[in-house]
Amino acid sequence: MKSTDFSQAPQHLRDAYPALLRAADMARQVAIQTNTAIVIVQDGQLRRITAEELRQGTAPIAQPPAAQT
Repeated sequence: MKSTDFSQAPQHLRDAYPALLRAADMARQVAIQTNTAIVIVQDGQLRRITAEELRQGTAPIAQPPAAQT
């Protein structure tokens, strides 16, 4: 599914999105506490984000999909 199709996703997937954002935030917090990196996919490429980048706030943060219509 493309991100532009999010409004057409089944309701259970749309309902899961806030939980996924919370899980991502918790992963960032644990990475900072343990001084470890996290790995994300950004623009189709794997990207390693260090704990220092997370502390500085320079790491990308997930953007919510377009508003539902």
